[in-house]
Amino acid sequence: MAMGAHTEASLRQRTGEAFEQKHAIARWAASVIRPGENILLDAGSTVGALAHELRNFEKLSVTTPGINTMQELADSEGIEVDGLGGRLRSLSQSFVGPLGEAALERMSFDRVFLGADAVTAEDGICEADHAQTRLKELMARRGREVYVLADSSKLGLRPFHAWARLVLLWTLVTDDGADPEHLQKCREAGVEVSAPKSTAATDNTDVHLNSSDD
Repeated sequence: MAMGAHTEASLRQRTGEAFEQKHAIARWAASVIRPGENILLDAGSTVGALAHELRNFEKLSVTTPGINTMQELADSEGIEVDGLGGRLRSLSQSFVGPLGEAALERMSFDRVFLGADAVTAEDGICEADHAQTRLKELMARRGREVYVLADSSKLGLRPFHAWARLVLLWTLVTDDGADPEHLQKCREAGVEVSAPKSTAATDNTDVHLNSSDD
């Protein structure tokens, strides 16, 4: 799709968009996390929805640059929260820059959950700011399992010019409204795909696809 002139939406604006889809994605993501794990949560509205799902977890360590995630988990007694510092981006309510990057080089995680303004199979994660994509690339390198949480409206788009290339294996977690063509492109690129149902009564049943599916 051709790039156009796009304006970055604020976190407050994005939180109300695709609400059911984001929370279905968040419930699926929470279901793969195990007690005692050390996880990294990116900034963003969908990852913030995941943080909401984790509030009652016990024996969990969470690292994040996202203020919304910090707020969601601040009162969770069973969760240890570490914040990545740096320069505050007011639109995304997150920290970016060399301070957080330096801290990441000294950490590793069982699972990393990344947000995205847009996702393509060819180029990875699209964001409005190169500092965001640099941080996401570093995050992805520090995780044993990497998940990109993006509702179906973000697939195949190229709204900005900053990209995070994901060189290791990763899983796209989207919703059941995703265009099959975009999912097929991901499969052909070796990306694993899960698309949980986005209805309010979802039971975490999902369409689970990978490159070996027929």
